[in-house]
Amino acid sequence: MLAMLFFHMFTVWSRHSDTAQGEILIDNIWCWGLALDERRYLYVSDVEKGEVRRYQLGEKNGTLVAGGNGLGNGLNQLNFPAYLFVDRQQNVYVSDNYNHRVMKWNKGAKEGIVVAGGQGEGNALTQLSFPNGIFVDTLGTLYVADMRNHRVMRWTQGDQKQGTVVAGGNGRGEGADQFNGSAGLYFDQHGNLYVVDNGNHRVQRFSIE
Repeated sequence: MLAMLFFHMFTVWSRHSDTAQGEILIDNIWCWGLALDERRYLYVSDVEKGEVRRYQLGEKNGTLVAGGNGLGNGLNQLNFPAYLFVDRQQNVYVSDNYNHRVMKWNKGAKEGIVVAGGQGEGNALTQLSFPNGIFVDTLGTLYVADMRNHRVMRWTQGDQKQGTVVAGGNGRGEGADQFNGSAGLYFDQHGNLYVVDNGNHRVQRFSIE
């Protein structure tokens, strides 16, 4: 399945179809982030409304699972919800880009919990600057692509006050230990970390201890 998040619609293409036309699943949405859980529910962020909704395939309206109270920095609000991650319990993690924080919305919750950043924009270990890609491992450890700090940060479960730099953090640049805008990230089954190095037009791989 190939998907496109573009303008105000979500479109899907099947790899097994010969057609060049996609199927529009959701429209009237300023979509950005996307996640699919183990039950095949689709999660899509709407940066215009500051919310995340969960959809069953074929459903048009979806169920609100995060935000939805206008743009802002309250615990029940989001401001440019970018990347998403959904764990096995259907808890939703959101990189709350303009609020320089990552929020966790437990399933059914009316407000979120700050699990990284939230101390204003900056480059201290307590801060983020326009966070993008996020990943949560089976131990609940959170990894964040800290875009404008050109680094990847790790927050262990229960330690929301301060993170650890696990990749980059050596200023913007082209070196093997640098990024120029760390965007998306992902881990493979062997624990290797892959990072989209946006401004350097490359993907880097790291072995994380």
